Amino acid sequence: MPVAARPNTVCKLSGLATEAKPDWTVGDLRPYVDHLLECFGPGRLLWGSDWPVVERARGYDAWRDAAEELVRHLPQVDRDAIFGGNAERVYLERRGRR
Repeated sequence: MPVAARPNTVCKLSGLATEAKPDWTVGDLRPYVDHLLECFGPGRLLWGSDWPVVERARGYDAWRDAAEELVRHLPQVDRDAIFGGNAERVYLERRGRR
């Protein structure tokens, strides 16, 4: 069974900028984010800053701006989930608070 098919798994949307070529563009990252959205859906993606490592790959602001652009087509509720809500839900569930 593929990992993404397991309902209790999530994926951290992180590290793309640090693993891309030094002059990466949003277009370079788009196929990967689209694939993750297709496999996990916005309800199981957690954005990660990859800080401080991302500072070696155009920096935090560039990665954050790119990530926001890559999910801009999603409804605001899904973007809010990816950029914080999902992490809060998942980590609280894992700690037995929900």
